[in-house]
Amino acid sequence: MLGIALGLGSSVAWGVSDFLGGLQSRRISVLTVLLVSQPVGLALALVVAVAVGGDPLGTGDAAIAIAAGAAVVIALGAFYRAMALGSVSVVATIGALGVMVPIVAGLVQGEEPATIQAVGVVAAVVGVVLVAREPDPEWRAAGRTAVGLAALAALGFGTFFLALDETSGPEPTWTIVAVRCGGVGTLLVVAAFLRPSMRIDSALLPALLTIGCLDVLANSLFAVATNHGLLSLVAVAGSLYSAVTVLLARFVLGERLAPIQRSGVIAALVGVALIAAGS
Repeated sequence: MLGIALGLGSSVAWGVSDFLGGLQSRRISVLTVLLVSQPVGLALALVVAVAVGGDPLGTGDAAIAIAAGAAVVIALGAFYRAMALGSVSVVATIGALGVMVPIVAGLVQGEEPATIQAVGVVAAVVGVVLVAREPDPEWRAAGRTAVGLAALAALGFGTFFLALDETSGPEPTWTIVAVRCGGVGTLLVVAAFLRPSMRIDSALLPALLTIGCLDVLANSLFAVATNHGLLSLVAVAGSLYSAVTVLLARFVLGERLAPIQRSGVIAALVGVALIAAGS
């Protein structure tokens, strides 16, 4: 039950962070958003690790965590850009499909969820897809570029979930630091070539700082959650970030929630309840 609760907490933090990231990427470049928000997350993660300690990382785990950080920051960049180009709901739909990567991996590794949990996984995954779905005109409006970027983001998110589960112990503070180092290092290399403008309206700074803080909070919650539940189930709970993003798009941007999306909300919540009931 704790693993599911932590996974749900990570989904809320990720959902808000992703929404803010996509929103700011409509005002300034995606790289600029990441160059401000990700170092903030690194600094926060480092402060927490130094203050409370945590499980030491071996060379192999550190390398995996750093690579995961590089993968997820590329995925975030693709995700933010996709939301800037197309419908938030369409992009969130495709991005949520990244949950299939750890689910399949968990089952391949021999994880055996109870029948009620298996039903919950199916309901939650279907709900995640439905809650973010838009009518056909919206899908067309998103464009091929947005769809392709969202698909890349889904693959990156799923790979990140797997790597975080592989390298995280009960106290994964240093794992999160390594992940952040990988992400920030990747951004600095890209920035050295692209040289993006760092002129930022001061009014945007609170949102950018919030993105960094919520993102590292979500990473930390998910890392701990994988130690208290099956990866295939925790990943589904974490994937509900898409529902949070879509709901924010509805109330902040005025994107309409279609009947099929409302059905998706119910299906996702029922699915999570079934998963938790079998834990």
